[in-house]
Amino acid sequence: PKYLNSPETPVFVKGRELYGLFEARAAIRERGYALVVEGYMDVVALAQSGLGNAVATLGTACTADHVRKLLRFTDQIVFSFDGDAAGRRAASRALEAALPHASDLRTFRFLFLPPEHDPDSFVRAHGQEAFEAQVQAAIPLSKQLIERCSEGVDLAWAEGRSRLLAQAKPLWALMPDGALKTQIMGELAHVARLSADELWGLWSTTPASSSTPKSAPHRSSGATPLRPRMAATRAILQPADHVIRYLMINSALWDHMAASDQELLQGLSTWHAQAACWLERQIVDQGHLPWPMLREASAVLEFGGALHQLVDGSEIDLPASAQDLDLAVAQLRKMADVQRLDALRLLGRMV
Repeated sequence: PKYLNSPETPVFVKGRELYGLFEARAAIRERGYALVVEGYMDVVALAQSGLGNAVATLGTACTADHVRKLLRFTDQIVFSFDGDAAGRRAASRALEAALPHASDLRTFRFLFLPPEHDPDSFVRAHGQEAFEAQVQAAIPLSKQLIERCSEGVDLAWAEGRSRLLAQAKPLWALMPDGALKTQIMGELAHVARLSADELWGLWSTTPASSSTPKSAPHRSSGATPLRPRMAATRAILQPADHVIRYLMINSALWDHMAASDQELLQGLSTWHAQAACWLERQIVDQGHLPWPMLREASAVLEFGGALHQLVDGSEIDLPASAQDLDLAVAQLRKMADVQRLDALRLLGRMV
């Protein structure tokens, strides 16, 4: 057979793994972006042509775990899909996986090759430079979102524009608060022939947009809400707070953590996950760095304010010990287990 599906195991889950990632890490850092393609042979052909920064999913759609794993190595991801209907469907799944991570400092783009080509055949027919030109012309996430929601919609009529907004709202709501989310709302309003204020008023009265402060529809709200929230919890820190503090004070402790614990930390829905992914990239690129250097490098990041407030003035003795980290990680695991049990109980009541 051309493809032979292997079974999944407790340690091999296709929705979390990417073909070629181990070999592509250096090229991803060198080129500044990761290229996600659909097939193993696409990765092989691109590597043979000098483009070693490509990875492929293992016969599955792109997942949030795939995106989260790539963001440990780069802030720019390009999804390359075939131009046929299947490729468009794959792009839609990739868009959904990327939106929760689409912050102001990250870039996601979508490359659609001509219908008769996949990356393997295109690079063999036209060469590396032609393929790189295609990458440079890839469309940004904002445009892909609007095009996705405009499919099959006649924007010449009010009904079509209303349908566009109805399809866009749940996708837009997946995005983290920030300037990008606000600007995409403005672009959607323009396409729908509404003002940004009108669309904001329409969406702010529904739960889908409750994550965005009602008092600031035109301002970035990515980092500012973190400060009061952190100030309110200084006296009662959560397990994730302790873990991040120890890692920032003694970054060598990152290598002490088990891979499963690293995945747990990087899979959180809070800013701690972004901080952990960023720290891993710093370690891969520059080795273990002291907190003053990490502090300076993180100053421009959206979670920088929360991170600095958490670590500065810490009562932790320098350097933080592995025993301190182990205790905090154990508490983090316990909290995650409790949350999973609560979710299972809720599911049981629903069933």
